[in-house]
Amino acid sequence: MLYRDEAIVLRTHKLGEADRIITLLTRQHGRVRAVAKGVRRTTSRFGSRLEPFTHVDLQLAEGRSLDTITQAETLTPFSKGLGHDYDRYTAGTVMLETADRLVSEERQPSVQQFLLLVGGLRAMVAGEHGPGQVLDSYLLRSLAVAGWAPSFEHCARCGTLPTAGGRQRWFNPSMGGVVCATCRVPGSASPAPETLALLGALLAGDWEVVDAAPPRTLKEASGLVAAYLAWHLERGLKSLAYVER
Repeated sequence: MLYRDEAIVLRTHKLGEADRIITLLTRQHGRVRAVAKGVRRTTSRFGSRLEPFTHVDLQLAEGRSLDTITQAETLTPFSKGLGHDYDRYTAGTVMLETADRLVSEERQPSVQQFLLLVGGLRAMVAGEHGPGQVLDSYLLRSLAVAGWAPSFEHCARCGTLPTAGGRQRWFNPSMGGVVCATCRVPGSASPAPETLALLGALLAGDWEVVDAAPPRTLKEASGLVAAYLAWHLERGLKSLAYVER
């Protein structure tokens, strides 16, 4: 049975002498692994269309364990916009690995994750905001869609708000975000109030606040995002080690 879908290529690996297994995040079918036959041959019709970062329109044939790609048309070659900028390329690689990890079950529709990834890559290529901030915003939003939305105002444990005009003082990834003095546990971080405001802006997409933040605040926020991500994924991302934080 044949079906069509649009997808972002997340990763590839070799199969046999000329084929590749392509891991895709599709719009309607979630995460799909499919064989692209003969794609490594120089005569392949669509070899360059099935590289990581490529937004493609596909036709696939269902298989027992792996589907087979029978047609591929490029919609957006994001790799061309990222390949000449190391910071944007490495940040984009983290986005692909995150999507691969968060959408772990195959063939489970994940439309919101797909749309987030496409939007994140488009923003990364556009270059209107810093690559680290585009990445942090994507990470927070994708975690929220996966069911791990962080709290940056209410105490993540008891739900209390700080006094008028103030913010919670403590942050703990294992507890779901900020916590009050009563609920905090040993090892909780105590970020600057400006950092917590920035984290909220990254989650909400308030780019006016994000773009005005000083480097020190951006760096502290990135560290907290990385810690929150690592906790919920249970292990760190390999690609994150190459990103300048």
